[in-house]
Amino acid sequence: MDHTVQLRTLTGRAAALPALITAGLVLSACGQAGSEPAGEGASRSPAVAAPLVATYDGGLLVIDGETLDVAADIPLDGFNRVNPAGDGRHVLVSTSTGFRVLDAAAPELTDTEFEGAEPGHVVRHAGKTVLFSDGTGEVTVFDPQDLGDGLPEGETFTTDHPHHGVAVELDNGELVVTLGDEEERPGIQVLDADREETARSEECPGVHGEATAQGEAVVIGCEDGVLIYKDGEITKVDSPDDYGRIGNQAGSEESAIVLGDYKKDPEAELERPEQVSLIDTGTGELSLVDIGAGYSFRSLARGPHGEALVLGTDGRIHVIDPGSAEVERTVPVLDEWEEPLEWQQPRPTIFVRGDTAYVTDPGANELHAVDIESGEETATAELPGTPNELTGV
Repeated sequence: MDHTVQLRTLTGRAAALPALITAGLVLSACGQAGSEPAGEGASRSPAVAAPLVATYDGGLLVIDGETLDVAADIPLDGFNRVNPAGDGRHVLVSTSTGFRVLDAAAPELTDTEFEGAEPGHVVRHAGKTVLFSDGTGEVTVFDPQDLGDGLPEGETFTTDHPHHGVAVELDNGELVVTLGDEEERPGIQVLDADREETARSEECPGVHGEATAQGEAVVIGCEDGVLIYKDGEITKVDSPDDYGRIGNQAGSEESAIVLGDYKKDPEAELERPEQVSLIDTGTGELSLVDIGAGYSFRSLARGPHGEALVLGTDGRIHVIDPGSAEVERTVPVLDEWEEPLEWQQPRPTIFVRGDTAYVTDPGANELHAVDIESGEETATAELPGTPNELTGV
């Protein structure tokens, strides 16, 4: 099974974590989510500085991004996923019933929820946040600055068929959204601000994932390359191999080049590639870079100047210059590790904010903060549970 394609809800194996914080904070974080109007929580001063949010089997950890101290432990059953909401305060938690709003700065899990079966991708671009519910094919677009006072007013659009998809709204109101159903996902369509179709391509088998680059170029992954949508046109860029799957990408407004994964064995139960892809949205060229180590779908990130960052199974962050397509240097962070077969299982994860790369170590239950430019590790913290996903505001 492709570990990046299907979102499952797993039965939570409740993790017995030691007491982290006072009882009063625990109650405010998880037992009193609806006791205070969310708007009041959003307007008051943050209780947690630059919060990070890590999932574990049975809940969420809200972590101070400066000290790496655990500020709150919020029990939440099931396999949950987390993404920044886009407003500098909230995180969207994908649960079995929809996208639930976590006020990470408060910190508290609110009762506000964008309901939808099989919540999937969350995309932030041009001041809008776009949600895609795989089970319904419903796309929800809203202004993240409206979070904190109940469910924001927004726009919804439903694709012809439910599928594991993704959508992004551009600055001019255009919506780029995947095409597909339960059997196949062949490409994308582009809708104008009135939601009339203006462009379409079905030359993208197994469509998955998106990233935006400098100049609002949108890259969508395929099993044989990528699609680029830019300036009203869709361009297909072929992989150098007949099967050259790009399913996860990381873009940067500082660069016209998008970083992607790269897999070329369609028969593998779990391929452990050592090459990544670089897609130049200006020239339409696709380059491969051998990093000399494996990586996972949670290994890709971008630095503050557009650097391409890959967390390798050798425990190092590989810093790639997108222009030269060469590994400039590596930064040691962890011991060697191996990607687990099941995609829901914990594995080291990288999340970048500003000049800092945050890296989880599930094997040691640790979180590391690394200065990207100097390579210096600025903080390390032991966590009370095994971290799985990691994000921040």
